[in-house]
Amino acid sequence: MRILLVEDDKSLAEGISKALRAENFAVDVARDGEDGMHLGDTEIYDAAVLDLGLPKVDGIGVLTAWRKSNRTMPCSF
Repeated sequence: MRILLVEDDKSLAEGISKALRAENFAVDVARDGEDGMHLGDTEIYDAAVLDLGLPKVDGIGVLTAWRKSNRTMPCSF
């Protein structure tokens, strides 16, 4: 299963991605909403974990853009 983690806090992103990888998930990390939105638009993910308070574009803005472009992967905040 491939997960997109969009989190700007470096230590939190490292901890979450390490825990997910330990459970055999493939994890890509984006550090801001703009990069996360791009990855979600151009790659295939089974799920996404979004931070609400992201730089450039917040988590709700990222999710809204994905839904407008028919990206339907499950998302968690």
